[in-house]
Amino acid sequence: MRKIPVYSHPAAGWPALISSTRKMMDYQTFLRGSLSVLKSNQPKGGFDCPGCAWPDHKSHKMIDVCENGIKVIASETMSKKADAQFFARHTVTELQGWSGYELEHSGRLSEPVYYDATQDRYVPISWEAAYKRIAEQLGQLDSPDEALFYTSGRVTNEPAFMYQLFVRCFGTNNLPDCSNMCHEPTSVMLGKQLGVGKATVMLEDFEQAKLILMFGQNPATNHPRMLEMLAHAHEQGCRIISINPMREQGLSKFRNPQKPTHMAAGQSDDMVDDVIQIQIGGDTALLTGIAKWLIENDKINNDFIATHTSGFEPLKQWLTEQSWVDIELGCGIAQTEIINIAKLVANSPATICTWGMGITQHVQGDDNVAMITNLLLLMGMIGIDGAGASPVRGHSNVQGDHTMGIHERPGQALLDSLKRVFERPMPQEDGFDVVAGAKALIAGKLKVFMSMGGNYAVAAPDSSAIQQALTTTQLNVFVGTKLNETMLYPGANNLILPCLGRTERIITAKGEQFATIEDSMCQIVPTQGNLKPVSNTLKSEAQIVADIATHVLGADSSIPWQAMSEDFDIIRDYVAQAIDGFENFNERIRAAERGFHLYHPARHRVWNTDSGKAQFEVPKYPITYVAAQMAETTSALIDNAREDNNIDSTQDNEQKIWQLTSVRSHDQFNTMIFGYQDRYRQTNRRDVLFMHPDEMSRLGWQEGDHVVVSRQASSNSSNITDGTDKPRTLGPLVLTEMDIASNAVATYYPECNDLFDLDTHAPDSHIPAYKSTTVVLQRVDANAGIADPA
Repeated sequence: MRKIPVYSHPAAGWPALISSTRKMMDYQTFLRGSLSVLKSNQPKGGFDCPGCAWPDHKSHKMIDVCENGIKVIASETMSKKADAQFFARHTVTELQGWSGYELEHSGRLSEPVYYDATQDRYVPISWEAAYKRIAEQLGQLDSPDEALFYTSGRVTNEPAFMYQLFVRCFGTNNLPDCSNMCHEPTSVMLGKQLGVGKATVMLEDFEQAKLILMFGQNPATNHPRMLEMLAHAHEQGCRIISINPMREQGLSKFRNPQKPTHMAAGQSDDMVDDVIQIQIGGDTALLTGIAKWLIENDKINNDFIATHTSGFEPLKQWLTEQSWVDIELGCGIAQTEIINIAKLVANSPATICTWGMGITQHVQGDDNVAMITNLLLLMGMIGIDGAGASPVRGHSNVQGDHTMGIHERPGQALLDSLKRVFERPMPQEDGFDVVAGAKALIAGKLKVFMSMGGNYAVAAPDSSAIQQALTTTQLNVFVGTKLNETMLYPGANNLILPCLGRTERIITAKGEQFATIEDSMCQIVPTQGNLKPVSNTLKSEAQIVADIATHVLGADSSIPWQAMSEDFDIIRDYVAQAIDGFENFNERIRAAERGFHLYHPARHRVWNTDSGKAQFEVPKYPITYVAAQMAETTSALIDNAREDNNIDSTQDNEQKIWQLTSVRSHDQFNTMIFGYQDRYRQTNRRDVLFMHPDEMSRLGWQEGDHVVVSRQASSNSSNITDGTDKPRTLGPLVLTEMDIASNAVATYYPECNDLFDLDTHAPDSHIPAYKSTTVVLQRVDANAGIADPA
C-alpha cells in the first residue's frame, strides 16, 4: 500500500488564522470585516454568522467564529461594489464566461438593475419601476402556479415568514428551498419516524455522550466550530467514530484557537478514535449489519421498544432476511469490524448519531436516515441526556425557514393556522420542490422565477439545462447580496434587487431592528448587524417582500405589509399566533441572552406521528443497491462493445466502473468559491479527480494524469439537457491522491453538477443523488485524446 501525502498539522490553529487574515485582505475588508468578526455569534447586539448552522457556544464571550465563518463574513463585508459602473464595463455574455470565484469577488450588489437585451447589459432601474414590472408580470399569469419562489437558507425568520405568506396569498405553494438539495431526507424521515424533522439533541448533550457516530461529515471544512465540541467530548472520555469513504485529515487533531496554550505551545486535542471507510452509498448496509447483530444478540432496549415504538416486528423480519454476504458487499466492511462497532453501540449508555450530506444526498438517502433513526430507537437513545439524533445543517437558517413555512408540501395544520390568523384562504395543492420546479422550468411550464437568495441553477443538477430554461421565462427576480451564475441567464424581464447582508444594520422609521434564526439544534437566537450598509440604496429582505406584496396584492390587502417591514416585533407577533412553539415570541427572545430552545416533542418522548409512537422503518432499496448499479453499468458497456464488435474493450471491466461522489473544498461555502486552496486535501485547483494511490497503481496511472469522467444514461433517468441518451461527461480532470475507499472517486461540487440528472433522486424526499453516481473513467492525453479506459 502506497503512503499518501497528508496534511501534517492539526485542524484550525495558526494556518486557519493566517488563511482567514489573507482572505480578509483578498476581499479588501480587513478593518470592516474584523469588526464584524468580533460581533459574530455574540449575544446582546451580535449577529449570527451567515455561514453554517452549528449552535453558538455559550461559554465564548469574546469570539466564537471559525475560519470558514470568517471567509463568509469577508465575502459579505467587502466594500467593492458590483454597481452600475461594473455592469457598464461587462456584458452579460462576458460574465457568463466568468468562474464562480471571479463572480464571487466582483463585489457587493448595490443598486437594483434590470437586463437590457439591446445592450446585453444590466442597467439601473428604480425600486418603484422594478416593483411595477414584477406586479405586471405576475398579474398576467394564467395561474399563480406558473411562478416558482425559491429561498436560500441565509434568509432570517422574519422575512422568511413574510415571504411564504406573500406567496400563499398570491395563490401557490411553489416554495422550494435549498433544503430540498441538502437535508430533505432528514426532514422527511425524522418527521415520519419521530414526529419532528429536526435534531433531538442540544449542544450540552455532546458533553455527556459516551459514543458519537459521525456519518458522512467533514466538519473541519463545512462546520469547523463543531471540532471544539468533538475534542471536548473526546477529552471527557467519549469514543468518536467517523464513518466516511474518505479519511479527512481535518478530523485527526484539533488546535483550538480559544486556548492560548494550544496556540503558543503547539498543543492539540485528539478527536476521532477510528475511521470506517465504507464504500460510497454503503451506510444503510453498515447500519443493517449493526442492527442485525444487536437484535440477534438481544442487546436492544426492549422496554423502550415496547413502550414507545411501532413497526419493530417488520424491521426485525427484514433484518433477519439480510445475509452477511450482502451486508459486506453493500458497505465494503468485514463482518468482524461491523460487529465491533455494534458492540460499542451495545455498551454505550449515551449515543449520539450525527450526520451531514454524505448521508442524505443519495437515491437511498431516505433509507440512510431511516436506518440511523432505527438504530437510535433500538437502543432507546431518544429522549435521554447525552444521546439522540444530530443532523448538522449546512446553511445558517435553512431549518428556520422551514419552521417559518417555507415548504412546498406544507402540513394542513400550518395552512389552517395561516388561514385563521390572516382570515384568508390558503392554497391546498402541494407545490414544486427544487427537482420538480427545475423540470417544470425546462418543460416551459413556468413563466416566472423568483429567488430570495441562493444560486439555484448552479446548486441543482442539470445546471446548464436550468440556465437555458431561465432564458425562456417572462420574468426572473433575484434578491441577493452578490452576483452569481443563475442571475446571468435572463428571460424577457430580469431584475436583480440588492438586499442588506446579515452583518449590516437594519434601520427603519421604527428604529433599529433585529431578526432571528434557528440553528441545527432548534435554538432560536437573535441576530443584529453592526455595520453601516455598503450602499444607501440597499433594502432589507423584509422591506423588499413588503413592497412586492403591496404592489402585487394591492393596497386593499388586510395584511399590514409595510408595518411589518418597519417593526419586526409585528412579524414576530404574527409568528407567535401562527407557528406552534413561538408563543410569546417577542418576550422570550428578549428574556434570555442567547434566545430560547424550540420545544421538541420527541426529546420528551412525545411522538407526533401517525401511530402516536416512534416509528421503525424498513428500507426501500436493497442494501446491495450500489453494487447492482455498478454491475448494471458494466453489463451495458459489455453489450455496447459487442454491438460495436469491439470485444477487446470488454476486458477488465471491473476496472472500468467507479462510484463518484461530490465534495466541497476548504475554500468554499455551498456554491460560493472563496479561493482555490483545499488545505487539508493538499491541492490548489478545482479541476481534480480524487482517487486512492493504490487504485492508480492498479490501473498503471499516476498523479497528474488527465481523466474524463462519463456517466452512462440509465433506464430511470433522462438526459434533460439535450433529450438524447448519450453519456454525460466531465473533464479532463487532474488525477489527485486521496485516502478514499476502493472503487471510489471524488470531484468538486458544483462543477460536477451536469453529471447528475433531475430524475435520479430519493423516492420520498426527492433529494438529488449528488453523493453517489456510477461513472466510467478514461485517461486522456491532452493533445491526442483518449488514451485508455479504466
